[in-house]
Amino acid sequence: MHRLTNLAIGTRQMQILLVAGDDEDFAYLRDLLVRAGEEQIALNHAHSFEEALVLLKQTTYDLVLCDYKSADGAALRLLHELREQGLGAQVIFLSDFVNDATVEAAIRTGAGRCCQKPGSDVAYVSRDIRRAIEVYCKERQRQKAEDALRKLWGAVEQSADLVIITDRDGVIEYVNPAFEVLTGYSREETIGQTPRMLKSEEQTPEIYKELWQTILSGTVFRGILANRKKNGEIFFAEKTITPLHDAEGKITHFISNDRDITERRRLETQLQQAQKMDAIGKLAGGVAHDFNNLLMVISAYAELMLDSVAPEHPLRRNVQEIMTASRRAADLTRQLLAFGRKQVQSLQLVDLNWIVEEINKMLPRLIGEDIELIFAPGQNLGKVKADLVQIEQIVMNLAANARDAMPKGGKLTIETANVQLDEDYVQEHSIVPAGDYVLLAVTDSGTGIASEHMAHIFEPFYTTKEAGKGTGLGLATVYGIVKQNGGFVWVYSEPGLGTTFKIYLPRVQQGIEKIHSSKPIEISSKGCETVLLVEDELAVRQSTREYLMLNGYIVLEAKNGEDALCIARDYIPPIHMMITDVVMPNMGGAKLAGHLATERPGMKVLFVSGYAENTVLRHGAIDVTTRFLQKPFSLKTLAHKIREVLETETVMAASAGSS
Repeated sequence: MHRLTNLAIGTRQMQILLVAGDDEDFAYLRDLLVRAGEEQIALNHAHSFEEALVLLKQTTYDLVLCDYKSADGAALRLLHELREQGLGAQVIFLSDFVNDATVEAAIRTGAGRCCQKPGSDVAYVSRDIRRAIEVYCKERQRQKAEDALRKLWGAVEQSADLVIITDRDGVIEYVNPAFEVLTGYSREETIGQTPRMLKSEEQTPEIYKELWQTILSGTVFRGILANRKKNGEIFFAEKTITPLHDAEGKITHFISNDRDITERRRLETQLQQAQKMDAIGKLAGGVAHDFNNLLMVISAYAELMLDSVAPEHPLRRNVQEIMTASRRAADLTRQLLAFGRKQVQSLQLVDLNWIVEEINKMLPRLIGEDIELIFAPGQNLGKVKADLVQIEQIVMNLAANARDAMPKGGKLTIETANVQLDEDYVQEHSIVPAGDYVLLAVTDSGTGIASEHMAHIFEPFYTTKEAGKGTGLGLATVYGIVKQNGGFVWVYSEPGLGTTFKIYLPRVQQGIEKIHSSKPIEISSKGCETVLLVEDELAVRQSTREYLMLNGYIVLEAKNGEDALCIARDYIPPIHMMITDVVMPNMGGAKLAGHLATERPGMKVLFVSGYAENTVLRHGAIDVTTRFLQKPFSLKTLAHKIREVLETETVMAASAGSS
């Protein structure tokens, strides 16, 4: 008798259940298997139909040998229960008398075989058991193979990645549902085509040549391709193409697995753009100090010259041109600082509706009569913390940009609204955190922005205008101011259909600071007070001293903080005001003011600097709202600021004393 151990399921012991009321049948079958050397077979015994069902639920049996008596029907009931409950054991009926009718009846009811009960023919019984187990095992590399194939098919069909199978020539034989969803092409439209149907012309022919050389050599290709959907949109796919070989090693098919990385590419582009612009902003902040001091010297001496020449003097026009050029250069510096988020801010809690209404009084002169101006203010608008001048810069720059986009006239619409950006919005605009914002939207009906320019519009000095028609800093300034105020700006545009800039500024949940429109107060530039002028740039100090002296002030000069301390301590009469640069070697303006605060408590202080805001604030607690001037400034502006600080603080002190 041949051994049955090689038929065991996996590595576990084979389980056989004998269902028979006679203990002698069980003992005989057990001895038969032992004599045949089948130690790897475990034989259990159930005396009844009910006991068999209990054991079958407790143990997974590979074979059931069931005593078959056609009269009582117990074997048939057991077989029925096995099938009903999904207990898939192979069943062999054992009968005292086996003929063709008995075998046919057993097979018809679902049994594997019907055999003669164990007797002296050990080989016969062993052979039937072997055959039953062989059938069972074969039914199991098939069920397992089908299960594996079903899982593989489900994985491919339900994959979020695109799966494409082509023949050796690249003709598509299969695409999964993800391909249909992303590309817009149905399976029927795709089968029989080649992947060239997705070609976008966004990459050079060399990449396709490299692709075919790689896969035809039997090597896996990996790369990123820009493809085109059915609707014309471009998507980026991280592609892996694997050659499939037959038994002889010949390439028969290619399977391409594509992952859509369009969103990832967009975020990477945004990050690179932000990093580039941040680097330019740092550069702008770095050069601002030296540039501003140079402009101070140019504009100061031009002012002094203008005051000394008669109105009819032939050189007066030349001096005025110098002043005009210096002012334009100063404006460029301010815009660069705004772009780089380095501009000194005077922050207030403000209502955008009020600001826009004030600006709209000036806009018609800027945009012209052929452009209709519409303002749609939001109801119950929240407040934002911002610099009034910077908000004005945003609106004026966007309005000027819109004007240039509508050379034949059109419509300019400014809107405000409360908005709450939820997680759905954040999913599409990952750089913007969810939260409460105030929206400022500026829309024009102009020519729109071409797609090739969209990625560059916020870059400084990038312009599509004719030479001399623009600096390329308008939108860069808008971008920088928005970012400096913790906001975000998005652009929506199509050529010929106009452009919308949407600016989101964080909504502030605080009390409202009332902002009133006030007319400028005429303040005299003349004075008679003593001023301590602390400036480490010689040319700036000399021009400022000369102007102040011409306007009646007594000026004490100091080249740095330490020099100023010595002068202040040696000078006995009162010093009414100190004008000091913030950033100087060894001792900065804030530290100097701190030293003199106890020694000369009645002395007012005015800070000036050509550095960016973050540098200024690092040097001490500087009041950039009321006691600060950002270089470059005109000498007349300085004179007015001196009177403002002296007279305002004097009035406040007098009021406090009388109360």
